[in-house]
Amino acid sequence: MTVLVTGGTGFVGEHVVHALRARELKVRALVRDPGRARRLSAWGAEIVVGDITDPTVLRAACVGAESIVHLVAIIKGSRADFERVMEHGTRNLVAAAENAGVGRFVLASALGLDERSRNAVPYFTAKWEMERAVRSSSLDYVVFRPSFIFGEDGGVLPTFVRLARFAPVTPIVGDGTARMQPIWVEDVAEIYARALDHPAATGRVFELGGPDVVTWNDFWGRLRRVLGVRRPSVHVPVGLLRAQAALTERLPGAPVTRDQLTMLELGDNVVTDPGAVETFQLPLVPLDEQLRRAVS
Repeated sequence: MTVLVTGGTGFVGEHVVHALRARELKVRALVRDPGRARRLSAWGAEIVVGDITDPTVLRAACVGAESIVHLVAIIKGSRADFERVMEHGTRNLVAAAENAGVGRFVLASALGLDERSRNAVPYFTAKWEMERAVRSSSLDYVVFRPSFIFGEDGGVLPTFVRLARFAPVTPIVGDGTARMQPIWVEDVAEIYARALDHPAATGRVFELGGPDVVTWNDFWGRLRRVLGVRRPSVHVPVGLLRAQAALTERLPGAPVTRDQLTMLELGDNVVTDPGAVETFQLPLVPLDEQLRRAVS
């Protein structure tokens, strides 16, 4: 089986490619910068250089592929950027996949996306349109909506670790009582890999979260205990952070955007349907072990 992976050089993408190669599957990775794909090449992945916004590249990349794992997304930009990269890119990829006779299409979406939240921020709107493009197609699809994805080599967790380790106080957005359900990146990658040929996954939307549901207050307390540091916490009003983000969100490395704050304000980011656990039967890494791995 040849699997086309978009976004293969990203944080989640590298783990997905590794999981697929561990199963001795042929992997074709669509990447914009071949210089960032050396690790994928070392694992035996075929590298296709191109952009998700180029229909010609997508048509060529899909030829001979039996499955696709679509991971490309952006987290900030203008509304036009989200439309161009995520919405139009996905529609073009779906069309190319249909024309090439691709057997299964696995889409990475986001936990918390639903009818209520789909117009809250451009990111959610784009994810909703991505899901709609896949679900209305003729493809054999699987959609995943993961919670916060933690890992030691990317994503948001290393930033949290640095804050807890070096900041004089731990900043917590709002009152810290909203809940989340982080899932380890290697668990996500393995679930995506299993979804490629799992008959019970066909045509379904799965929510993905780890085995532990915690408040933000509890999360920061656990992280400090794992690090062995004693730092006070300070609850920062969302309004204050929003004013700061309005000034800094366009800068490289900005800590938070107004859209991200809006998503946090939507409330709990937890799984409401156990379908993924029941279907894929994968033992998930507990949160405390996730944190230990990230700080070791």
